[in-house]
Amino acid sequence: MDSQTLIDAYDTLLLDLDGVVYLGRGAVPGAPEALRRAEERGVRLAYVTNNASRTPAAIAGHLSELGAPATPGDVVTSAQAAARLVAERVAPGSAVLVVGGMGLRAALRAHGLRPVSTALEEPAAVVQGIAPDLSYGLLSEGALAVRRGALFVAANADSTMPTGRGELPGNGAMTRVIAAATGVEPIVAGKPEPPLHRESMIRTGATRPLVVGDRLDTDIEGARNAGVDSLLVLTGVAGPLDLLTAGPRQRPTYLAADLSALHRPYTAPERDGGGWTCAGWAARWAGERLRLEGGGEPSDGLRAACAAAWEAAGDDRADEDAVKDVLAPLLRGDALSGGPGPRG
Repeated sequence: MDSQTLIDAYDTLLLDLDGVVYLGRGAVPGAPEALRRAEERGVRLAYVTNNASRTPAAIAGHLSELGAPATPGDVVTSAQAAARLVAERVAPGSAVLVVGGMGLRAALRAHGLRPVSTALEEPAAVVQGIAPDLSYGLLSEGALAVRRGALFVAANADSTMPTGRGELPGNGAMTRVIAAATGVEPIVAGKPEPPLHRESMIRTGATRPLVVGDRLDTDIEGARNAGVDSLLVLTGVAGPLDLLTAGPRQRPTYLAADLSALHRPYTAPERDGGGWTCAGWAARWAGERLRLEGGGEPSDGLRAACAAAWEAAGDDRADEDAVKDVLAPLLRGDALSGGPGPRG
């Protein structure tokens, strides 16, 4: 990208939250500072999250406490996308059974719908999102309503969600209760499905967005589905081995250790003879094994290795045993950010 920094090519950052800006209640190191610098350069920040449990005001308040620039209008949630999806399919003012938290209730009210908590209200739809106090009773009411023909919408299908204690069950895991009990699969509003990206574009008016995330199956695949560029940061769920073995729909445009990469020129891997190079690293195949040699910034080495692995895999996924030898030079010491181990 010549002497330009990575952020120079974009007018809006569509940022995931968990694993990108914060983990649990604490900030990812350096993330608030990187976001303040981006805002100072005139780049629009939009926080796009699959978490439907909290309202935009609550999320913006948390971000502000961490030092990240945010207002409620900067937050786009899967609850908002789910509410718009429901509002486009049911009559105005309809009752909607909420199997989730206040974020879903507020989003539905904003679209003129009436949140309820029991199937006795004869809801036109059931909307489910993660909530820490989600009960068997509420799940049962949702199942009863879906069995009676209510539209079933899931805010997102994340099987897990990252926290400071590790990965916990996500909304995708919880929606299996109603789906298994009724035989009805939900319509998903969140990443990687299109509704949440559509909601983000409506609310931001972005023309050159960059999706920034930590998950291949939601953030990166969602960007691919929308036809926009993406940056994968290694501060959350995905780790080096996940990237090396990623399928075509989950390969990011860029990858970096953390958000500080937004403010540096991006060094892209280059084809070099029988392999790929990036800065001081070279990735080449030795028979059926991928080898990585060199030194410097580990993220540059991972870029070279990913280019070689993805080229060889084509439309398939690289074999884990064939590429795992490159992890040793990458993970030596504290080389890369991410979770506890090669997968992050």
